[in-house]
Amino acid sequence: MSFTLAKINIEVWSDIACPFCYIAKHHFEKALEQFAHKDKVELEWKAYQLNPNVPEDTHGESLIDSFVREKGMSKQQAEGLFANVVNMAKQTGLDFHMDKVVVANTINAHRLSHFAKGKSRKNQNDIEELLFRAYFTEGKNVNDKDTLIKIGINGGLDQQELENLFNNHDFADKVISDIQEAGVFGITSVPFFVFNRKYAVSGAQPSNSFLEMLNKVYND
Repeated sequence: MSFTLAKINIEVWSDIACPFCYIAKHHFEKALEQFAHKDKVELEWKAYQLNPNVPEDTHGESLIDSFVREKGMSKQQAEGLFANVVNMAKQTGLDFHMDKVVVANTINAHRLSHFAKGKSRKNQNDIEELLFRAYFTEGKNVNDKDTLIKIGINGGLDQQELENLFNNHDFADKVISDIQEAGVFGITSVPFFVFNRKYAVSGAQPSNSFLEMLNKVYND
């Protein structure tokens, strides 16, 4: 008797402020395009915060200035670090502008992602892409509610529902639940991909590594 796997459920713990999460997203999507059974894949984004202590108002502080202040490194060291990230992103086809990045608490961005997931997994994936692009390419403040509403509208979501979302604290509990679940799983860095709650891939692995895992899970 042959067995056909019904679905491959993939959960991705990620933070909008994580450049490697954005890079990994595109590596994974490239692998998915090559996967013969991509119609069986269901992807779900899970919230994680690299720095939950970022204040609600950072007064537009740049990421470079933040690193200099928090990490104790020189501006030249920070610029060199980010140059490497920009080059890595470029190889993936992404256009990072680290000098434009505005430091922001990401909980509201994660709330928007959860709201989109309530519509469909595709809606959520589209919103994640727009959020990453807003943060790393466009230099937008992803904690600003007006900015998030515009991102949601661009992602095909209803304006009135988005305004209601940010007039309340809806989905904040979902964000917290994701972060707590990450702790249960021992996740301490992102991106972290979990396949059918059985296998995991950590970090911005190359596309062929994701493709190998997809085939492994399908044939398991």
